[in-house]
Amino acid sequence: MGQVSVTFNNQEHHLACQDGGEERLAMLADYIEERAQSLVGRMGPVGDTRLLLMTAIMIADELDDLNNGELPTNAAAEAEVKRMDVAMGKAVLRIEELARTLEA
Repeated sequence: MGQVSVTFNNQEHHLACQDGGEERLAMLADYIEERAQSLVGRMGPVGDTRLLLMTAIMIADELDDLNNGELPTNAAAEAEVKRMDVAMGKAVLRIEELARTLEA
């Protein structure tokens, strides 16, 4: 299991992640810290919990803008996973069919 040290609101935190995910986790944490510090620059120091909430709302707002006013829902994500699962199943069947044809 990988580990990354990140900074949020001038405090160091150690986070675990899957092996190989360290660089992405560090990049995401840096983005969150950058967004948080932009709030601190405008408002002055605030508590960790409030800063984290405000940062999360700011990022959710960005996500909402990117998705044309539609925040993703669990149902939408689950439907997409099911759609991809069906597509992968069809691809596997086609590959097996092609392999049988080549073996014959």
